[in-house]
Amino acid sequence: MTWFSRKRRTGRAAEPVAAPAQVPVHLPNPAEAAEEFWRRWFDLLPTISGALGDGEPGRVENELCELVAAVHPDLHFSLERGRRAIYALVLSGQEDPRLRPYTDAWIAAAPQEDMIWEYHDSVPAVPDPTGVTVNLGAHRLALADFRVVAQVDEEAGVVDVAVHHPELANLAEAARQAMTFLPLDATLGERLAGERLRRVETADAEPAGTISLLELRAIVRGLAGVEDEPWGYPDRDSAQEPDRDPGQDPSPEGRTDPPKGH
Repeated sequence: MTWFSRKRRTGRAAEPVAAPAQVPVHLPNPAEAAEEFWRRWFDLLPTISGALGDGEPGRVENELCELVAAVHPDLHFSLERGRRAIYALVLSGQEDPRLRPYTDAWIAAAPQEDMIWEYHDSVPAVPDPTGVTVNLGAHRLALADFRVVAQVDEEAGVVDVAVHHPELANLAEAARQAMTFLPLDATLGERLAGERLRRVETADAEPAGTISLLELRAIVRGLAGVEDEPWGYPDRDSAQEPDRDPGQDPSPEGRTDPPKGH
């Protein structure tokens, strides 16, 4: 069995789109960066809406990358199907403490959500991770088949976990590490996982006393004092998550989705 630091992100698949490599000449303070982002966002919004409506999100990928890079070049973003709105704009610092002031300022300055857009300052949890299957070459890993051992440190407010799936032992090292973290992030969301999971272990053989991902969610949320979220999608109450391929767009329903990736 292999232990990983929760902050170790190497080898993970299907990350949001990284901002362009070129570093802006001047990095504004977080409040200035957030204010300028939203000003430019609203200027660009008609173009974004047109591209999404035409099913051609790639038309605005460069503009969005530049927009995010102007906040900070190390930030990532994705456009997702929303929970409360049609679309969700997600900005992520991948739990890097250097970037937290920027994501905090960005969400604080965000406009009020409406029927079209909602906003997230970290990658949110999947409503029902047990409905997701990940494709890795010839391997198909259903998140419903993952089992977890959770050791709770109530005094520290954190959990150590061991993650098992029958196929993990058959994966290459990078893929095995990616598929250790992916179910946890999908279940808890990026921020809660980063804050509450202390150590993460890959278990090739199923340990005794395992629980499901949804049981882990209940434990971690209870430890953090987080209430259950009102899952659901507008006009899509019966929608189900499809198979996912970490090397491809992991968005639901197999449709042409807005930019996201590694």
